[in-house]
Amino acid sequence: MPKFTLRINKKTHRIDIDADTPLLWVLRDELGYTGTKYGCGRGLCGACTIHVDGEATRSCMTAVDNVDGAEITTIEGLSIDNSHPIQKSWISEEVSQCGYCQPGQIMTAAALLDRNADPDDEDIDSAMKMNLCRCGTYDRIRKAIHLAAKEQK
Repeated sequence: MPKFTLRINKKTHRIDIDADTPLLWVLRDELGYTGTKYGCGRGLCGACTIHVDGEATRSCMTAVDNVDGAEITTIEGLSIDNSHPIQKSWISEEVSQCGYCQPGQIMTAAALLDRNADPDDEDIDSAMKMNLCRCGTYDRIRKAIHLAAKEQK
């Protein structure tokens, strides 16, 4: 089995696993980063979104050999105390209902704000359109992203 070096949330992990194993299962089952959720398994819902080298990435569709040596951030690594502006705004706007999709929503929103510090509604809708929320909290998500952008200024 190949060996991979994964840098996750600023910690280095060496792992022996098949090269085509989805990163989602490495994170959850092998390393215990269970904040990243399994949704559809096909990259369509966004529940498994993490950052790879700062880019929002669907971990269910990303083979571990494609991220060997990359900088990976999961919801657990965004901040340890919910102090990231997007996490604070999520709490302030009471975005979560069931919460299942929220780690992926938050990671996608954080990546958006990293590349666009002042998104308008169209920018937000475009960035978030592939993240599904069964509870329909899209309006609160948009408000939270605007609030986080304002707080980051």
